[in-house]
Amino acid sequence: MSVTKELVTERLRSVSGPDFSGNIVDLGMLSEIFIADGKVFFSITVPAERADHMEPLRAAAERVVKAIPGVTGAVVTLTAEKKGGGMEAAPPPRPAPPRPVPQRAAAPAARTPPPAPPSRAPGKRGVPGIDAIIAVASGKGGVGKSTTAVNIALGLAANGLKVGVLDADIYGPSMPKLLGIHGRPESADGKILKPMLNYGLKVMSMGFLVDEETPMIWRGPMVVSALTQMLREVDWGHLDVLVVDMPPGTGDAQLTMAQQVPLAGAIIVSTPQDLALIDARKGLNMFRKVDVPLLGIVENMSYFIAPDTGKRYDIFGHGGARREAERLGVTFLGEVPLEMGIRESSDAGRPVTVSRPDGPEAAVYRDIAARVWQRLQEEKGAGASGPAIVFE
Repeated sequence: MSVTKELVTERLRSVSGPDFSGNIVDLGMLSEIFIADGKVFFSITVPAERADHMEPLRAAAERVVKAIPGVTGAVVTLTAEKKGGGMEAAPPPRPAPPRPVPQRAAAPAARTPPPAPPSRAPGKRGVPGIDAIIAVASGKGGVGKSTTAVNIALGLAANGLKVGVLDADIYGPSMPKLLGIHGRPESADGKILKPMLNYGLKVMSMGFLVDEETPMIWRGPMVVSALTQMLREVDWGHLDVLVVDMPPGTGDAQLTMAQQVPLAGAIIVSTPQDLALIDARKGLNMFRKVDVPLLGIVENMSYFIAPDTGKRYDIFGHGGARREAERLGVTFLGEVPLEMGIRESSDAGRPVTVSRPDGPEAAVYRDIAARVWQRLQEEKGAGASGPAIVFE
């Protein structure tokens, strides 16, 4: 049987709405339904006041869809609205009791990292077991942000930390290719996903859930819902750092992370030329406005060394990101050269930090990762807290 939106919609009419009034289709609670390779994706819009009590409704919808012949999987998430559905007067849900964070076992003396930063903002719900979450962002695409993010993550791991990577670019996920990971994530209970593993990193990406050539034609609420699920419904275990590879720009994914997650800091990736720096400033200003600490700026494609002559060429100019960091009072984390080996190893799914760990490029990334960790410790000492953001 061919799985169609019409068939899924019709079956979902059997799922009762809140308080058994009507059904979730006729009540207008469904988002657009997306189907790829037999997997069905959609969200259910519920009032924020009742969101914590709507899990049975979500689970019922998921069961109904999975029972359709031809469906190989379903990703069903809840999207909360502040008001709606005639349930504004419902009592607020009781806060969940705090869950203990697992303690890290002692590492070898030569590689023992300093204590990890705690969650920064008490008003934002952290992810149990993850000590620090950092965002790697850029104002525009094409500056090598994902390659930088994965090599920083591997550099942190090489320095003795337990590291995960969340690929938050729903429309253009890069981590499956960059890390050479294939296959689908498993789930022990049908709800919580197990992250994929390679090179010592725990990884989650939309690229593991749909085929590489499948376009993700989703509106903002679906992107936010999918991102929230990949962050909070994954068995990350204990991590010192979760590196979030943001999509380029300043859209829904960035605002969702700033609104819902106590980010320990953000890294901005730019190339040296003025056009890229203009967009990098937008990213810097966005994180500043939501009180997310700026860990620093990385200048990617900073210079090119000709392999035959050893002569240096500043193809995109040089030093623009460093000067911008000085002007804005932000830490300059380092320069990454424009080097063919970085591109070739990334395309092959073996990032240069693991494929050539003794090379000069890997040393650059490890140095940047060490500066990032140092900045995290400084922000921990500063003890600054960001405000909770409410969108009306």
